[in-house]
Amino acid sequence: MITFSEVYETNQMIQQENLDVRTITMGISLLDCIDSSLQKTCDNIYDKITRLARDLVRVGEEISKDYGIPIVNKRVSVTPISLVGAACKSPEDFYRIAAALDRAAKEIGVNFLGGYTALVQKSMTAADRMLIESIPAVLRDTERVCSSVCVGSTKTGMDMDARRVSRSHGRRFRYKCRRKWSRSGQDRA
Repeated sequence: MITFSEVYETNQMIQQENLDVRTITMGISLLDCIDSSLQKTCDNIYDKITRLARDLVRVGEEISKDYGIPIVNKRVSVTPISLVGAACKSPEDFYRIAAALDRAAKEIGVNFLGGYTALVQKSMTAADRMLIESIPAVLRDTERVCSSVCVGSTKTGMDMDARRVSRSHGRRFRYKCRRKWSRSGQDRA
């Protein structure tokens, strides 16, 4: 049974210490979305995310209201896209998948969609390399897609080739952003 003092303590944390739930996340496997046609793969990804996560934001808001604790972000996390897009032929193909992810994220109303990812700590495939090459354009042009590249772990060590490729594309992205921000008058470095 919840005591009055526990309720009071929780209210104090919410009001005075700004207690909140930072993020709720729904994980979705996209492995069954793979098709020999890139357009069909993109359509499958969009359809599956919008079907499975269509109520995520609403349910998150209901939970927040029921318990009186704000939920700051609602997020969907998907299978690493380097696995889903293994048959992609170019970075532009991966960009099309990212566009489908971003459309789905907007449709369901989540703040972020994670999983535009390459897992290259052991080795890097051609698909991984193309995904990494597409990241600057994807982050520039999408609103809700989050990206990461796992180049190492304590268990497997670090793939230095993947690290080099990731750093190279990261530098180009930062340079493009600096130019974009300087033209728009924003102060970023």
